[in-house]
Amino acid sequence: MRSEVITVRTGSRPVVRDITREAESFLAGQGDGLLHVFVPHATAGVAIIETGAGSDEDLITALDSLLPTDDRWRHRHGSPGHGRDHVMPAFVAPYATLPVIGGRLALGTWQSICLVDPNGDNATRQVRFSFLPG
Repeated sequence: MRSEVITVRTGSRPVVRDITREAESFLAGQGDGLLHVFVPHATAGVAIIETGAGSDEDLITALDSLLPTDDRWRHRHGSPGHGRDHVMPAFVAPYATLPVIGGRLALGTWQSICLVDPNGDNATRQVRFSFLPG
């Protein structure tokens, strides 16, 4: 297995950050197999969605609706409503596994690999790419 960690700047507000290019770069020169994408954080996730047509903002809006940033959360350190950030990975898992054919991601036409980070308290995130050859 080949594995590499990258650092992604996410900033100070909730964001859906497309990391497909970084994944493709990691896979350059590989053959068939599986790509596993993992974020080792308690408040981030990985989603396979369309980006650039509003779906990324829609995801943040949906998370805000489903998991509001108010004082209902028992987990209370960090910014107000931060407890929801710790619940979010139960809805947007911190990992995804994708097929790789001939060194290329076998994504659908409009699919992208995205880091989902609702936590503005941390400006950078780590993402681990692991390739398991077939």
